[in-house]
Amino acid sequence: MNYEHIFDQAIERLHSEGRYRVFIDILRNKGAYPNARCFAGHNGPKPITVWCSNDYLAMGQHPKVIAAMEEALNDVGAGSGGTRNIGGNTHYHVDLEAELADLHGKDGALLFTSGYVSNDATLSTLAKILPGCVIFSDELNHASMIAGIRNSGAEKRVFRHNDVAHLEELLAAEAPETPKLIAFESVYSMEGDVAPIHAICDLAEKYNALTYLDEVHAVGMYGPRGGGITDRDQAAHRIDVIEGTLGKAFGVMGGYIAADSRIIDVIRSYAPGFIFTTSLSPVLVAGVLASVRHLKASSVERDGQQAAAAMLKAMLREAGLPVMNSTTHIVPLMVGDPVKAKKISDILLAEYGVYVQPINYPTVPRGTERLRFTPGPTHTEAMMRELTQALVEIWGRMDLALAA
Repeated sequence: MNYEHIFDQAIERLHSEGRYRVFIDILRNKGAYPNARCFAGHNGPKPITVWCSNDYLAMGQHPKVIAAMEEALNDVGAGSGGTRNIGGNTHYHVDLEAELADLHGKDGALLFTSGYVSNDATLSTLAKILPGCVIFSDELNHASMIAGIRNSGAEKRVFRHNDVAHLEELLAAEAPETPKLIAFESVYSMEGDVAPIHAICDLAEKYNALTYLDEVHAVGMYGPRGGGITDRDQAAHRIDVIEGTLGKAFGVMGGYIAADSRIIDVIRSYAPGFIFTTSLSPVLVAGVLASVRHLKASSVERDGQQAAAAMLKAMLREAGLPVMNSTTHIVPLMVGDPVKAKKISDILLAEYGVYVQPINYPTVPRGTERLRFTPGPTHTEAMMRELTQALVEIWGRMDLALAA
């Protein structure tokens, strides 16, 4: 058995399909986001503008967040001491879980090391606890949700993306006494469309199903207090488990769930991904705590993000570029070819100092490869004009199709 050859072939397949992932070598400039320094392929760091970060509101640069982390570091040191069972419940964790429960109007919340872990651990554990559970999963759910569903060993039914009629067909086909769990996302991050949450909850009530909602690309950014789409649409009370991240709009690191006390206690007591994982550093948790509290009270960042997204969409459309329809902060630009998407990204970085990552299969279906821009409150109109001009030039250079 030639193991090296097998590994080489696996990587070569990715290269030949144009979807080998390259991670940019970068340092962000504190207090100057979206400005950063790129170390890849240059003699020393090159200044660049970041257009694809999920630090959506630039909270990773906020003075309150940085000050809280510095204070915690000086107060308690760097680490948590291991799992929460071994190292103890750092008080910052207790405070943050209370803040997150309040944010979503739930009895409790539970912290994880990432949104991937919170999805995987919670979905796999819930379905194992519920005897004979069937999970109804949106076809475009994130890889972390798919992993949790697979790891649960439960039967699954996949419904077409945001298709309520198809979901009802599948629900109606199951026996009334069968435990059911509907798992879906509020904002699909690659296109920016929003799930029909109330309509799905209507079906959950009709067919006695639990609901699990991933709000990763919405928490912090929607609703009067940043509780996500469920906060904006007054639907949080209808969702059994709300899952979110602390590494995107809140700007630091981590994942969490918010739910009633019984569900929280079950996940806390049964999920290996929670029990046996070192807990987040108290320094990180202190930063998130400051971020959550700030965004509960401030809409300045949210308003700035929405204004920036609307402006960039308008500029791209006016230039004839194939910007995809989006009702949220996500600004996707269709390319439709993995090799070309990567080449556009490379040209933008090398010639224009613009960093945007190509989005290829399996993140999106083949033939729908795209560039995904996430303008935020610190992206200026001048930056947007420079970006639009660069894209128009590259589109012409590569003889790519403009919008119909």
